[in-house]
Amino acid sequence: MQKNIILAGVGGQGILSMAFCICNAALKKGLDFKQSEVHGMSQRGGAVESHVRFSSDPIRSDIIPRGKADVVLSIEPLEVLRYVHFLSPEGVLVVSTVPYENIPNYPPTEFLLDKISVFRRHVLIDSGRLAKLAGSPHCGNMVMLGAAASDIEMEVSAFDKFVTMLFGKKSQRVVDTNLKALRLGVVVAELFRKHAEEGMETRKVLQAIEEVSDDSLLEQAEKLLPAGQDA
Repeated sequence: MQKNIILAGVGGQGILSMAFCICNAALKKGLDFKQSEVHGMSQRGGAVESHVRFSSDPIRSDIIPRGKADVVLSIEPLEVLRYVHFLSPEGVLVVSTVPYENIPNYPPTEFLLDKISVFRRHVLIDSGRLAKLAGSPHCGNMVMLGAAASDIEMEVSAFDKFVTMLFGKKSQRVVDTNLKALRLGVVVAELFRKHAEEGMETRKVLQAIEEVSDDSLLEQAEKLLPAGQDA
């Protein structure tokens, strides 16, 4: 097997934390992996990308060729459009709908979502809502990692150990919040895919998910948590 993943966003959104979880989960499965250095401006607000590759065979390059990415995972809707040329014909865009308006004349969000919706395979996630539900507005990256888990062919639980490694020094509460964020991403991505497969137009899918109560989403996420943890 082989997976090529582009991670995109802006500085301060946690791109490296996502890459850490993916690479270590791949290593734990006995897979070869390579991660590029972060490209772009790593300071807060600057554009950031990282290439992550893992495979059951040796990987020779840490850079994904154009047209070969299986997943472009973005924490920001404008940033994903910088990298769509990397997407393979069967690849998927997994994108947060929450804008980071760090440039003059930032395009309307509706315009960006329409651009993304042109791609046959896409998943749009309101990571802001789900991060707040998880307990912190700062865990949107873990929401998006959970949302992409099935597309990168990993169980969400494969990331748990590495979430604990990342956040364990802060507190158990921070760890639990990020584990919950992962599960909320899984739940909403599954809802999005289900509605999309039924032929529902993207904006209606987003509206339908918006109408699902917070309590319902939390209840579904709780079922996916490790034993002994509550949503």
